[in-house]
Amino acid sequence: MKRLYISLVALTIAVLGILAQNPQKGNYGYLYCHMSDKGQWTAFAVSRDGYRYEDIKGGNPVMDPKEHARIEGGQRDAYICRSWNGKGYVMVTTDMNNAMTKALKKQNDWDNYGIDLLTSKDLIHWESVSFDYRQGVTIFSNPEAESVYKDWSTINRVWAPQIFWDPDYVWENGDKGGYMIYYSMWNRAEEKYDRMYYSYADKSFTKLTQPKLLFDWGYATIDADINLLSDGKYHMLIKKEGGKPGIYTATSDHLTYGWGEPIEDDYVSFEGKKKCEGSSAFQLIGDKTWRVAYIQYSDRPKHYRICKADENLRNFHDPVDIEGVTAPQHGSFMRLTKKEYKRLLKWSNGSLAE
Repeated sequence: MKRLYISLVALTIAVLGILAQNPQKGNYGYLYCHMSDKGQWTAFAVSRDGYRYEDIKGGNPVMDPKEHARIEGGQRDAYICRSWNGKGYVMVTTDMNNAMTKALKKQNDWDNYGIDLLTSKDLIHWESVSFDYRQGVTIFSNPEAESVYKDWSTINRVWAPQIFWDPDYVWENGDKGGYMIYYSMWNRAEEKYDRMYYSYADKSFTKLTQPKLLFDWGYATIDADINLLSDGKYHMLIKKEGGKPGIYTATSDHLTYGWGEPIEDDYVSFEGKKKCEGSSAFQLIGDKTWRVAYIQYSDRPKHYRICKADENLRNFHDPVDIEGVTAPQHGSFMRLTKKEYKRLLKWSNGSLAE
């Protein structure tokens, strides 16, 4: 009976990992979808081993940022994953252009006001919607809900959105399943520092709920990356900007609450006093351990690094620079099928008929 109970627990955890997580597909290679360090656009690179990459389109934009980033004309911090049913792709970006501070009359180079949600059927052609948070609750699907701000017009940061598919989320009409979009926000007029929030997007990836506070540890936190691990817990990589700064791991039994502070002695410590952010965790094909990518941005030139972690996203070690990418920056990783991989290469070299 005890052995049966243990087996059922293991099976339950395995099922949770399949259902409550971004769908994984592909055993041929990897897509690195990232902001280019050369400008405010999204770039692609592909790899067979997860370390050595080849730029798509020479590291140039894979889409027109002015078409999809309708607020400022710049795309940053691209995060990509498969659609909930595995039949397409979704992406979120920070709508921001810090080269346009004067033209946009921004108070600070690093201010921005919203995010972009994108969908594609083929990784090449994209459709999108933009959410300018300064417009207030009317842009959200539930404007009547309790608001986290009194005045949305004073918002000054909506940073680094990412996606987590949640099959258990229930919409007001009874529909189940939604994309949890989590990101940091800061409204100078109403809060002292960047805090982590979350909204839900519908299956069409065109509607967004009002933000709710994910956690507040009493200091600024940005650049979260959430994964559901084999232990049945949610693990979050997060950049602390208070206390001892750096990239840490926090855990919770629940996706939208219960996030306690990270363990202080287990973090990306091998960079010393060099500044790191923009972490993204992924697993190599057939490997239960993790790779954690991040940008070490205090050196010139900057270094985009990939280190190893154990099965529990702990014990970070063996960092190396990513290879073959012209201008790597904050981004994300997705496994590819052979068909997807080859098609992107054909598109890159101009031999694909669009």
